[in-house]
Amino acid sequence: MLVNSATADDAGVYRVDRHRALVQTVDFFTPIVDDPFVYGQIAAANSISDVFAMGGRPVTALNIIGFPSNKVPPKTVTAILRGGLTKAAEAGCAIIGGHSIRNPEPIYGLAVTGLVDVRKLMTNARARPGDLLVLTKPLGTGIATTAIKRGIASRALARRVVMLMSRLNSVGATIAEAGLVSAATDITGFGLIGHLVSVCRASGVSADIDPAAVPVISDEIIDLINGGCVPGGSKENLYTTTVMVDWKKTRPEQRVVLTDAQTSGGLLLSVAAKKLSAVLRTLEKARTPCAAVIGTIRARRRGAMICMTN
Repeated sequence: MLVNSATADDAGVYRVDRHRALVQTVDFFTPIVDDPFVYGQIAAANSISDVFAMGGRPVTALNIIGFPSNKVPPKTVTAILRGGLTKAAEAGCAIIGGHSIRNPEPIYGLAVTGLVDVRKLMTNARARPGDLLVLTKPLGTGIATTAIKRGIASRALARRVVMLMSRLNSVGATIAEAGLVSAATDITGFGLIGHLVSVCRASGVSADIDPAAVPVISDEIIDLINGGCVPGGSKENLYTTTVMVDWKKTRPEQRVVLTDAQTSGGLLLSVAAKKLSAVLRTLEKARTPCAAVIGTIRARRRGAMICMTN
């Protein structure tokens, strides 16, 4: 066993021979959009992302689906599964079966198995002082999907957030195979700060973040926050990370963005300064939604694990 739950990493990793290891993960959630096909795509992209975040390539997956059979018709279930199948195929991952149950509300996701070269494995435990932090998708999906549920999101925001959540993080495998990063994770339910805390703990380091450099999906996200559109998970993230973060140089809405619970968020990469140009070129070639340098890894310090700059 190379990676287990001890470091709160994105997936478990188990060596199978001298050069290869299995990467295994599972994830599912309730619908966050009305379109069942799109829901299936987003849930599959979210599940598969954990393999890419470890530097692996997804190989097979199993469907996990639950639904109230008296409320969800078969054609809706079929659309969800078709959405997941389409996204898995895009990732080069074969869905080979699965399991379904009756459940009070719909759930869908995947149990994914991938392969990684053990010499190219990325984990959240190898960040080093002086590394730069690079983010590949803007933040705000938790705020946006809450607004969609409440019927107050603009059509432009709804389209944008669906595109972002459906986007695969396959560039993670490319970067790992090129040996370009020290550490990596993907940003999901614990928000940027929550996942960065895990990186810092696992690596024995601290971090500085420039909140002004952190990309947000659109200005509408800030307006929604100021209007009280904040999901419970994001509020909980802010509460639980407060003791680990020096928030002095941030506005209230920035704190919400930085702890917003993401669905199928981007990769957070810890990159040595000498490799930054190569990483940015790789991200540009892959056309990632963004390639923002948002902070720096520091030596472990007393007090706040993460500090805000500027």
